[in-house]
Amino acid sequence: MATAELTLAPSVHDDIGQSIAPEDSVDRLLLDVAAGDQAAFARLYGRVASQVFGVALRVLRDRALAEEVSQEVLVEVWRKADRFDPTRGTATGWITTLAHRRAVDRVRSEQASRDRDDRVSRRDATRAFDSVEDEAQINLDHWQVRQALASLTARQREAIELAYFAGHTYRGVAAALGIPEGTAKSRLRDGLLRLREALEGLV
Repeated sequence: MATAELTLAPSVHDDIGQSIAPEDSVDRLLLDVAAGDQAAFARLYGRVASQVFGVALRVLRDRALAEEVSQEVLVEVWRKADRFDPTRGTATGWITTLAHRRAVDRVRSEQASRDRDDRVSRRDATRAFDSVEDEAQINLDHWQVRQALASLTARQREAIELAYFAGHTYRGVAAALGIPEGTAKSRLRDGLLRLREALEGLV
């Protein structure tokens, strides 16, 4: 088929300004289009544009989408006119089949896009929920630890804070408090036992 540049009318509803000869059948016009005849395509456009739009609109139920699909179909008719085989059916049937397939493809594409958007929305909502849940759990844990620490004696709490929050060893705790290392170990052991009991009571 000829590869002459094609210029479409801006809308499937616009008058292309061409007279339509009654002797021009759609089949004959399509065969001429296959040979690269732009004048034949202009006449064909005027004959089938509203029918293509009607097929697209029935499938899509959206005028804007139907307009887009109709233009795409008519461009496809120009590009693939040489594939029309008059022995296998009418040109009108061939063109409306193209329109129906293209409209169905658009429905599937639009549905796939909506499905992707839904999945992203659900995923983001789940992530946001998980983030809030994690933060709430951390806050709860901190509150429980503070409550449990408050149940210790001042000496036990002091030793535990030096060991677990300041990172001191037994020897470091003993040195910081000015007490024997054995005493530091006992305070830490007793304090940890009491801390565990307190935490278990808060769960």
